[in-house]
Amino acid sequence: MSGGMRELDGRRAVVTGGTRGGIGAAVTARLTDAGARVLTTARSTPDDVVHPELFVASDVGTAEGVARVAEAALNRLGGVDIVVHVVGGSRQEPGGVLALSDDDWQDAFAVNLFASVRLDRALLPSMIDQGRGAIVHVTSIQRRVPLPTTVPYAAAKAALTSYSKNLATQMAPKGVRVNTVAPGFVETAGARGMVSALAAADGVDENTSRRRIMDSIGGIPLGRPARPEEVAELVAFLVSDRASAITGAEHVIDGGSLRTI
Repeated sequence: MSGGMRELDGRRAVVTGGTRGGIGAAVTARLTDAGARVLTTARSTPDDVVHPELFVASDVGTAEGVARVAEAALNRLGGVDIVVHVVGGSRQEPGGVLALSDDDWQDAFAVNLFASVRLDRALLPSMIDQGRGAIVHVTSIQRRVPLPTTVPYAAAKAALTSYSKNLATQMAPKGVRVNTVAPGFVETAGARGMVSALAAADGVDENTSRRRIMDSIGGIPLGRPARPEEVAELVAFLVSDRASAITGAEHVIDGGSLRTI
């Protein structure tokens, strides 16, 4: 851990989507390293769960799944100080916007927007009662530069950003800070699998495949994707007392992909 400090000792955290070598897993590890007790979620239970009492198998894209996570968090942790919404994703069949069904749109918004809205609504009362808390919504730079292959995802992340800003304004007087983190291309385990698959399909090496993906989003001036641990470091800062005056802000971590002011 950076600096060797356990600055989150005694804090209770919920991290959605915290498995499978992605941003959520990195955030869970980072907050745990900082001293927090972290309950995490995923749709299915991975084989390597070390603390089963701090894991909930649940689909937070449904109201029932969110209720299950909220109940577990309040009962097992005794309250919540930190919530980090990482769960998200997209699935879009070929054919463009006109090929998208109502179900495609509803599925995207269920996991990328309503999962956060519902879980915040369930956990905020305990934060308000204690007069403190920190929430981070992980969005995406696609809310500002949407790709044609992930239309519902980008729209849902834009909506999540707007919701987060409004929530921050309402919660600040009650002692709860709300921020967003907008990653660009992050080389998670899933992204590495995509790089490998595209390399095999195109008959090129993985470096060439990775470069093509980077080019497809307009390039990354830093020259490489971000790492999950780098996103986790930003999240850890935002939920700590070091960021006690930061709320209602969007924090982009994309290696310079966004060139707008």
